[in-house]
Amino acid sequence: MKKLLLMLLILLTGLIVGCDQQEQKAAEETVKKVNWKMASAFPGSLVQIGTLGIRLQNEISKISGGNITIKFFEPSALVPALEIFDAVSTGGVDAGWGTPGYWAGKVPALQLFSSVPFGPPANEYMSWVYFGGGKEFYEELYARHNIKGMLCGIIPPEASGWFRKEIKGPEDLKGLKMRFFGLGAKVMEKVGVSTQLLAGGDIYPALELGTIDSAEFSMPAIDLELGFYQIAKHYYFPGWHQQSTFMELMINLEKWNALSVTQQAQLEATCGDNFRHAIAEGEGIQGPALKTLQEKGVELHTWSPEMLAIFENGWNEVVAELVESDEDFAKIWASLTDFRKNYKVWKELGYLK
Repeated sequence: MKKLLLMLLILLTGLIVGCDQQEQKAAEETVKKVNWKMASAFPGSLVQIGTLGIRLQNEISKISGGNITIKFFEPSALVPALEIFDAVSTGGVDAGWGTPGYWAGKVPALQLFSSVPFGPPANEYMSWVYFGGGKEFYEELYARHNIKGMLCGIIPPEASGWFRKEIKGPEDLKGLKMRFFGLGAKVMEKVGVSTQLLAGGDIYPALELGTIDSAEFSMPAIDLELGFYQIAKHYYFPGWHQQSTFMELMINLEKWNALSVTQQAQLEATCGDNFRHAIAEGEGIQGPALKTLQEKGVELHTWSPEMLAIFENGWNEVVAELVESDEDFAKIWASLTDFRKNYKVWKELGYLK
């Protein structure tokens, strides 16, 4: 009797294990491999803003064990850079790589998730997003347009402009035609500059032809690659308009929802690691780039306290107008402002001045 019971127990155990294995195999078979095309707003050759997109492509393949493939496409290879939002929304492309400020014409409030004039550095900005309610606002804005938004990196402060002549006062800015990005462009307009948003590859030709007189684009390591120093020798700091800038992965919402929970977690983990890489790399490459620019005859300037005060007054006017005109902008700005007020106590106590 004991032998019979033992044999039955072994048989039953085998049946249970076999069923579990079949169920696991069936579950694995239901997870479909993903092959997506990702349109980029930035050339893959540009350090950080482009290379972080290439890194996402490579790392997600490794992290998912080849179960997720995202192919990076250069600007305009699939759609023009400034049309990626619509293409992802409609499903014309699976995903997009860029920064939220590029879609200001579609959703003005998204600019607050790109960079904020006189705004927070990377650590404070990320803290608001992940522990101050920012992420929920960000995802809600995109969901309305059938997009899953996922912040996927952050870059260090930018420079605030290349000029052919030294800017000695606000009068030297009046009438200039300048490439400028995001909310900072609205501030420059307040001080008499005529601004326009150009994709990175269009800036040098516009400077060369005189279509624009001056330009801001990014950090020293990137601006060096684009060769602006060959036309304009006066380079200004600090980048009051972009103390830190988020990069993002946009995914068509239906395609995101079709992923398994594991696949979604793998994408989120890859973007999380992109933050770690971006912060470390971004801070490490600026010193050598500045040295090279100086060797090429570039004059480095810092804005006077008086000029920074003029820009900040302009920003206060701009943000008041946007809060008045856009309900979403007003809610998100209130959230960020409240968070920064509370954070300021810790910042002043915890950090060296």
